Amino acid sequence: MKIAVIGMGAVGTEVVGHILASGVATEIVAVDQARAKAQAEILDFSHTTAFIYAQNPRLVCGDYADMAASDIVVITAGAQIKAGQTRDALVQVNSRIMREIIANVERVAPRAIVLMVTNPVDILTQVVLRHSSFPKDRVISLGTVIDTARFMRIVSDHVGIDPKNIFGYVMGDHSETGFIPWSLCNVCGQDIDTYCALNGIPPLNRAEVRQRVLQVGIDIFAGKGNTNHGIAASVFRIVRAIAGDERSVLPVGTLLEGEYGVGGVVMSVPCVIGRNGRESVVACRLAPEEQAAFAASHAHVRALLARSENVAAA
Repeated sequence: MKIAVIGMGAVGTEVVGHILASGVATEIVAVDQARAKAQAEILDFSHTTAFIYAQNPRLVCGDYADMAASDIVVITAGAQIKAGQTRDALVQVNSRIMREIIANVERVAPRAIVLMVTNPVDILTQVVLRHSSFPKDRVISLGTVIDTARFMRIVSDHVGIDPKNIFGYVMGDHSETGFIPWSLCNVCGQDIDTYCALNGIPPLNRAEVRQRVLQVGIDIFAGKGNTNHGIAASVFRIVRAIAGDERSVLPVGTLLEGEYGVGGVVMSVPCVIGRNGRESVVACRLAPEEQAAFAASHAHVRALLARSENVAAA
């Protein structure tokens, strides 16, 4: 499998590290405007291959032509948020950047699955779909996979068990309107409140958990100037599901066309992920208050999308 990563900043570089260590790729291509830095990163990675007991892929630092026939293209390039900004502030500048990038990707790798990571991630996924001929099943965003990982860890810390035993999602979009559908969440097959009550654990404060999920990325950014470890691991989780044809269910951003009562908009919902990208959207019955939260997130995405469309028309 040939995997290309566009943008070798903190996230893109760590994504390459995950892919290299896992052995899922036969070739990894790194593309970045800062060619010297990207070349140095690839050279540095090449010195790990003597000790990594995984498939030894071809490592390339190149340009779009080197991405030809890629199976997966991960896009992390674009303007990054600055202190005091929100992800939404990047919609105009990154919409322009994505239009240029996706034109080049489509030219050299028209059969690839495109995984969007650049913020605001669900809006830019829709920009890519509107300005290319890629089908909706082969353009997906990181969506709320990272938010879900944060949620699982927070609940794990509260109940004292491995986060892989926590089941649940964050849905909506990767912004302050993301929400937790508690009716879908459980610990060891039991709803979270029941698990806590039966095991002598104080109940969760649901509003506080949601606030922590939404705030923790901002706290990480304030402390070190970026967020990369959790995001890169979340990106790789999707890559691995595609490469292994896992048919795993992950809350990625996907173009909805009637699912969950909305159409023509990219939102983060549970999807089956396999070798063809987004294999299907998983239907879930949301509680009334969860459906209202989904509607609020939908309105937020629509408003941002209008801003990106104004850019496109300029």
